[in-house]
Amino acid sequence: MSQELQGINIAILVTNGFEQVEMTKPRQAFNDAGASTYIISPVGEEVQGWNHYDKADYFQVDLPLDKANPDDYDALLLPGGTANPDQLRTNATAVKFIKAFVEADKPVAAICHGPWTLIEADAVKGRKITSWSSLKTDLTNAGANWVDKEVVVDGNLITSRNPDDLPAFIDKAIALFSQKATVRSA
Repeated sequence: MSQELQGINIAILVTNGFEQVEMTKPRQAFNDAGASTYIISPVGEEVQGWNHYDKADYFQVDLPLDKANPDDYDALLLPGGTANPDQLRTNATAVKFIKAFVEADKPVAAICHGPWTLIEADAVKGRKITSWSSLKTDLTNAGANWVDKEVVVDGNLITSRNPDDLPAFIDKAIALFSQKATVRSA
């Protein structure tokens, strides 16, 4: 078992309606690589994932959003699902949380509809980004250079299109997050 993310704390920001596989697969890979992952949410003690448009499993929230401090985490994962980022982007506390990672130049990994929240956090202007195709106009109008690629890395921002791209998304996220580990321990 590789440990390239040993000592890295990763925040996973979700609310009800996140695309379950876009949270569970990266989370498992990050944990397997030695990271500590934490589900942070503005909803109660549990949050429900979805499999496309069908309700799926419940997951224990590790910390309520209003008690989470971005300084306690080295990286941020923003899963997609249509309902999840649509709700988070209208939540001022969630936007402030995301913006703190961007302003601190910490790695942020967003997949599918996840980049929607990055628009509200003023994190896309001048950035090369991919996403679910229906976000192309929103991201372009916010100043992003939208491309249709499996995964895109622009500085400390990693974006991907959909669950089919998870293997490449996870590999790039682990590589970038491990660079953060190297810098922090140096």
